[in-house]
Amino acid sequence: MTAARGFPAFGPQRAGARFATSWWGRAWVKAMEDTSLDHGLLRKGRAYAKTGQLGPITVSPGRIAAVAESDYDTVVRVEQLTDAAWERFLDQVAAKAGHIAALLDRDMPHDLVEAAQDAAVPLLPAVGDLEPECSCPDWGHPCAHAAALCYQVSWLLDADPFVLLLMRGRGQDELIEALQQRDTPEARPAGIPAAEAFALGTPPLPGPPPHDVVFTPPALEPDPGGDPGDPGIGPGIDLAVLGVLAASAASRARELLLSGRLPRLTEYQDRVRLAAEHGLDLGLEAAVQAWRYGGADGLDVLETPWTPPRQDLARARARLEAGWESEEPPPVQAWRNRWTLGRLQLRYGRDGRWYPFTERDGGWWPAGPPERDPSAAVHERWQPDR
Repeated sequence: MTAARGFPAFGPQRAGARFATSWWGRAWVKAMEDTSLDHGLLRKGRAYAKTGQLGPITVSPGRIAAVAESDYDTVVRVEQLTDAAWERFLDQVAAKAGHIAALLDRDMPHDLVEAAQDAAVPLLPAVGDLEPECSCPDWGHPCAHAAALCYQVSWLLDADPFVLLLMRGRGQDELIEALQQRDTPEARPAGIPAAEAFALGTPPLPGPPPHDVVFTPPALEPDPGGDPGDPGIGPGIDLAVLGVLAASAASRARELLLSGRLPRLTEYQDRVRLAAEHGLDLGLEAAVQAWRYGGADGLDVLETPWTPPRQDLARARARLEAGWESEEPPPVQAWRNRWTLGRLQLRYGRDGRWYPFTERDGGWWPAGPPERDPSAAVHERWQPDR
């Protein structure tokens, strides 16, 4: 039987704290909010969550629970997956190198969730999938206490996507054990992908070579301009450059293991990537900062304006205005994918995220990681003009 997990109560949060920074955590919050018919109760729920009005949280298959103020018992039920659905999900996890490693690295790959959805395995809840219950007298669906519980659980999901899988019926240890049973020598006579091998445990090292095998290193040519007694590593090789290239290769190999693919980069993008990852001074300061926040997508947003679909901008405008709640939202100067709010600018990327920029030296400078919700990017950095 899958064991429940307990989490300590959240204390009061700092001003401006956000719910759900991961895309799967936001999907969880959206499912709860879209079910609600009372936005006033949602506001109360957010306030309860941020001010620490709930006790410790228990997550178990099919439910999350906590005790709220005045000793109200608050529960939110989630439908568990069937055994057949779990088998289909495990098929999707094992189908691609990097899925297991990504989950163990506390990431929920988009393509895994999409593949599971195609296989009729709904990992993320949709409207109506969350069933709140509370002993309080409020008839809201959800009440403020259940809403607060869902908001706080979004923080747990951000930190560990296995919390979502536990709610759906199986915990991390159970899933890893099931995957290990699939990876038997009979099932995979040709071996398994490196990502899965390392994610499931350190593989055994090969035995030592036979005693009669002697390793002879390749001959090294002396550096014509160096010490005749020092063979060096060959003519024309810069040790510092070699170190950067080796570190870059290791970084790219890890990315390939985790995601199963590498993006195709232009020569310029790869130069920016090397400068960003290895602290090289190539005179690309803004580009390097953009890369560190958003990779190739962040660099594209920095340098290339484009015209997004109208429906994307309309949804973003509604979310931005709703994020101010009782406050008057600031005026927005919109041009293509760039929205300017005083000394702050948001740029909509082709990846569906909003990148914040601030004024610096007469231009716009990358100011932080992107957000799916434009209001989250604004509230983190908003300073009205004086």
